Amino acid sequence: MSNKPAVVLVHGFWGGAAHWAKVILELKGLGYGDLHAVEMPLTSLAEDAERTRKMLAQINGPVVLVGHSYGGAVISEAGNQPNVRALVFIAAFAPDAGESPGGITQEKLPEAAPNLAPDSDGYLWLKPDKFHESFCQDLTADEGLVMAVTQKAPLAVTFGNPVTDPAWRHKPAWYQISNHDRMIHPENQKMMSARMNARKIIHLDASHASLASRPREVASLINDAASATAS
Repeated sequence: MSNKPAVVLVHGFWGGAAHWAKVILELKGLGYGDLHAVEMPLTSLAEDAERTRKMLAQINGPVVLVGHSYGGAVISEAGNQPNVRALVFIAAFAPDAGESPGGITQEKLPEAAPNLAPDSDGYLWLKPDKFHESFCQDLTADEGLVMAVTQKAPLAVTFGNPVTDPAWRHKPAWYQISNHDRMIHPENQKMMSARMNARKIIHLDASHASLASRPREVASLINDAASATAS
């Protein structure tokens, strides 16, 4: 039996659980056998956090909880569950109490902000013809096309949902900053990672989709968090 903790991966806006595909394979290679990726509705922070809590409740033993992008707000909201030992933020929002991803975004608008478009049902899309250059410019054009076509749009109001009691105030956290992120301004990432007193911060010369373009480094950071909180 492996003594490694379970790892729960939480996706962000404009994608689903499959965005973690390459990280999952890297973690498997590092000996992690208890891997989970939440598929969230992206309808509200409360509903997405509850979906994550329900998955956590099914796991016996310690968990490293990992969030990409908006998934960082979700793990901040859901990560106070007793079996969560560590939080890992991958180019992610980490709102404080009363803050929302949308509020943080407004403080320093990212380069791709003009490429978002709401539809008549209230969902917020990343324009398909702008997806590659906005979200994953360090992946191939074909990979960008697949991400664009399969994107999972959130309800726009979800952007404004505030975190209540952020788990990073109570549990050890790790953070990866994407230096060339066009979806969450790198300066916002630096601010959020600094104020959480992250145990380790790494900078990658990567797009917002670092989980797909730099999966080895992302998996290594998750492994660092797991190793540091193994006791």
